Amino acid sequence: MVIPLTTSQKVVRVCLFAFAAIAIFGGSLQMYLGQPDTTPRLDNIHRFMAGIYLFMGIICAWSAVTVRAQTTLVYLLAAGVFVAGCGRLLSMSQVGLPEPQALWLGYLVPELLLPWVLAVAHFKRPQA
Repeated sequence: MVIPLTTSQKVVRVCLFAFAAIAIFGGSLQMYLGQPDTTPRLDNIHRFMAGIYLFMGIICAWSAVTVRAQTTLVYLLAAGVFVAGCGRLLSMSQVGLPEPQALWLGYLVPELLLPWVLAVAHFKRPQA
């Protein structure tokens, strides 16, 4: 008999799958595109970070599939997304908001809010 997921587990799963989709797509795209019009050093760093981004998406997807078994990993993933959003916010405050502005703000808001939703929902999960 399969026990259905609780509401909090469903919220965690949705957040993790959203992070997975974004990171897998974004990481793959950035790995392919690289950093145009730049130095070999910056392109190398960009593609390296794209690989980390891509694989974080795979970890998020695996965590979503195995959500019942996850404990600390979910909090670490939420923290990673939040810190990445803070990095984006720092970039915007230091060098400005890229164009189109709505797109970049559309990335920023979920990166700063969804980790908190994920952490609270995971905290409310049934304890083993």
